[in-house]
Amino acid sequence: MSQTKRTIKKYPNRRLYDTEIASYITLEEVRQLVIDGEDFVVRDAKTGKDLTRSVLLQIIAEHEEHGQPMLSTPLLAGIIGFYGDPLQGLMGPYLEQGMHLFLEQQDTLRRELAAAHKENPSLSLDALVERHREWLQSMHESLRKGTDGTPGPSSGTGTTGRSR
Repeated sequence: MSQTKRTIKKYPNRRLYDTEIASYITLEEVRQLVIDGEDFVVRDAKTGKDLTRSVLLQIIAEHEEHGQPMLSTPLLAGIIGFYGDPLQGLMGPYLEQGMHLFLEQQDTLRRELAAAHKENPSLSLDALVERHREWLQSMHESLRKGTDGTPGPSSGTGTTGRSR
């Protein structure tokens, strides 16, 4: 991966042009960049305006509509309810920190489940459920206190990609 952000240009016809590989790409290929942890920005080809968030939301919307939905209607309604709320500025960092903690725990759970399955396949699911319950409690406590020990979620900046 290069040291500068990879630039993808979005044209009026909705086509996406990846300047690094000098080729048009699909939304699914942009999704793969996210999965691979690539740092990129999507810019309007004419104005240069940053469209990254819009494209990421489009990917989420397509996967929610055509795949197995991950976001429930009550969750989406709850998020929408925070727009315009005095606490709106806290919601993003709260969700971001929750995602970060989940991704950290996800790798741990995968390793522990694989190890437990090798030792005793019948106990692995029970162990996973118990660890997940403990993790949810610790995540809730961490999010409530924030990473610096003060009440509420901590602020920070996120990246376009995520690591696995």
